[in-house]
Amino acid sequence: MNIILSQKNQLWSVMSNGRPHDSEIPIQISRLKGHHMLKSMQQKQINPGKCLGLMLSVASVFVNVMLSWAQVPHKPQIAFVSDREGRDQVYVMDVTGRNIRQLTTPPSSSDNLAWSPDGRTIAFNSDRDGIGRTAIYLMDADGGNVRKLPIPLFVPWGPAWSPDGRRIAFVAKQGNPFEDENFDIYVIDVRGKNLQRLTNQPGADWSPTWSPDGKQIAFRSSLRDAGEIYVMDADGENERNLTNHISNDNNPAWSPDGKSIAFDSSRDIERGKGRDIYLMDINGRNLRNLTEKHPAHDDHPAWSPDGKKIAFVSDRDGNPEIYVMDANGGNQRNLTNHRATDTYDISWFDPAFALSVSPASIQALTWGWLEQLNRLE
Repeated sequence: MNIILSQKNQLWSVMSNGRPHDSEIPIQISRLKGHHMLKSMQQKQINPGKCLGLMLSVASVFVNVMLSWAQVPHKPQIAFVSDREGRDQVYVMDVTGRNIRQLTTPPSSSDNLAWSPDGRTIAFNSDRDGIGRTAIYLMDADGGNVRKLPIPLFVPWGPAWSPDGRRIAFVAKQGNPFEDENFDIYVIDVRGKNLQRLTNQPGADWSPTWSPDGKQIAFRSSLRDAGEIYVMDADGENERNLTNHISNDNNPAWSPDGKSIAFDSSRDIERGKGRDIYLMDINGRNLRNLTEKHPAHDDHPAWSPDGKKIAFVSDRDGNPEIYVMDANGGNQRNLTNHRATDTYDISWFDPAFALSVSPASIQALTWGWLEQLNRLE
């Protein structure tokens, strides 16, 4: 049974278990104001007995949505990886750098994280099945309910959520895992089904990042020896090189407005600088260096959901820490300050931009009820 949820005068369709059609994201079906739908119902003489089961379903979905909402952080957060426990683990902190919490624990290592668009789930890599046998796992945003994503490939790593939360892009290799460096980009749905290979060429393809509309994927490829930033359609077609430079370009990150791609590069290393964070238009033009004023290594950019800031890793204080700056490169500041290595795979979450339904504004109506308006007397 489908349910209509009204949020901010917009109607959304979800299943009666609180999840929309094998997805964790409600599907917007109408921009009609909810009171128009209610008025159409009030004009009918509805038998209350026939509606009892539907009303119970409404109560059930409301409880499920409330429980689901409880798993979602209610303020902006940044997830990151640190070895402050000896091996890499997943941590979460406020966007000010305060209130740091550890989500994974030794003895296994956990890294390569990605926060789901609805904020309820974090995908990450872990070798908890044995050293050298890394796999992709999913866990709730509080670190609980860890489960392995079944992928029939050798060492899948580097998960990246699609904007609708239904699919995960990742990196893996086929053939003899010890004889070549031929890594490719794959995609699979969140249930571990519908595996699809997107790239199939010599060299290493990794660091996939989805466009906000889900139609394209940017990635790093070493097809021409040095790393370059490529983009392709979400089905793997129409690959094109955006950077075309002899330096090593890596870790692309698509801006929330879809107009820019941030990445890190070593192209200024001959001038005595380390890696820097660059920004370019999605056609590869209008390149600008955001961190050129500092000689340190700056890499692994990650956009805030509102597109106003970029978090990144820098060793400018002597060891890798998490920093943040405005999207134009201004106002660079340190978020972590620890003797350990706080490093790559930063992932933001902001509930104001999450694909979810707020229980504070829910009016629950059954879609099945609405479908039967013309038949109930």
